[in-house]
Amino acid sequence: MKLDVFGSAFFMLSRYEEAISTVRDSHDRFPAKASIAYKAGFLDRPIIDEYVEILWAAMQRVWPGLERKQCTYRTLLSHDVDWPSCNAFHSPLQVLRSSAGDLLKRGDLVGAIRTPWQWLKSRDRLHPSDPYNTFEWIMDLSEKHGLTSAFYFICGNTDPSKDSDYNIEHPAIRRLLRNIHARGHEIGLHPSYNTYRNQSAIVAEADRLKRVCVDEGIIQAEWGARMHFLRWETPVTMHGLVRAGITYDTTLGYADHAGFRCGTCHEYRAFDPVSRQVLLNLRLRPLIAMECTIIDERYMGLSVTTDAFEKFIKLKNACRIVSGDFTLLWHNSQFASEQKRELYQKILKG
Repeated sequence: MKLDVFGSAFFMLSRYEEAISTVRDSHDRFPAKASIAYKAGFLDRPIIDEYVEILWAAMQRVWPGLERKQCTYRTLLSHDVDWPSCNAFHSPLQVLRSSAGDLLKRGDLVGAIRTPWQWLKSRDRLHPSDPYNTFEWIMDLSEKHGLTSAFYFICGNTDPSKDSDYNIEHPAIRRLLRNIHARGHEIGLHPSYNTYRNQSAIVAEADRLKRVCVDEGIIQAEWGARMHFLRWETPVTMHGLVRAGITYDTTLGYADHAGFRCGTCHEYRAFDPVSRQVLLNLRLRPLIAMECTIIDERYMGLSVTTDAFEKFIKLKNACRIVSGDFTLLWHNSQFASEQKRELYQKILKG
C-alpha cells in the first residue's frame, strides 16, 4: 500500500486546502462539503491519527524496542457565551416590545410579566429563572463527571446584527466570571464576528477580557479562544490569536457538518502554510462536534433524536479509539428544552 503519511498530515493539519480555495458560505467560511474529507467520505474519521497508528505499527516491526509517548482520551466541554441572558441586557424599549409580544401575539400573560421582572432583577446578577442562565447546571453536570467546562465570552461588537448585547464589564457578567473561576472552570475569549481578518481587533478584545479578569482577581495559566460563528481565515486568524496571547484555539470544526476538519482529535502546534512557519505559542484544538451542527435543520438536521445521539457517540468513540480529545461545543443558550438537556447528559455518559 502506498501511503504518504507526512504529505497527508501536512495537507490536513495546516488546512492548506482552505488557504488556496475560494469556496465560502454566506458567513465567509470554508464549508465541509467543499473539503476533500467530506467528498472522499472520511470526515467522520480522525484519518491522520489512523495514519499515525499505521506508521507506528511499521516502525515497531523495524525497531521492536521503540517506546511511544502515551496519550489519554479526554472529553473537553466548551460553551460559547453568545447570549448569557434572554433579556437582561436589552434596552427598556426592547423589554417593552418583548413583553407586549408575549401578551398580544402569544397570549402569554405570565411571560409578559416575567420578562420585565427578570430584567429589573438582573442589575448585578443573572436571574435564576432566565432560560439562558444555565451556567450553574452546566458546571454541576461537568463536576459530576469529573470534567471542566470552558466558557468563551464575546468582548467586542464588530457586527451589531451578529454579535451579542452584553458588555464583559457588566456587574452581572463580572459576578458570573468570578463564579466560573471559583468553581475551577475556565474562562476564554470568543472573538466577535468580524475579527477573523482583523488581528488588532482580536488583540483588543483579548486585552479587554484579561483586564476584567485581573480586576476580579482571576488568574489563569492559559487562555483559550474560539472564533464567533467559527469564522476562520488561514493563516490570518492564527497570527491575530498569537498577537493576542491566546494559548490555544478551538475553532477548527465545520459549522455545516460535524467531524474531523483537521483529520485529528489531538492538539497540535499551529502552522502557517504560506510562510511555512510554526507558531510555537499557539496550539490548535480541533472542534469535533457542535450541538447546532448535528441538531439544527439548516445543517445536518438530525433534531433531538436517537440518530443525533448516535452521531455524537460515533464521533466520541472515534476519539476514544485513538486516545484523542472529544471536543464538544454546546452553547449555554441551547438548554432551554428538557429534551436537549437529556441528550447532553446522555452524551456525557456515553
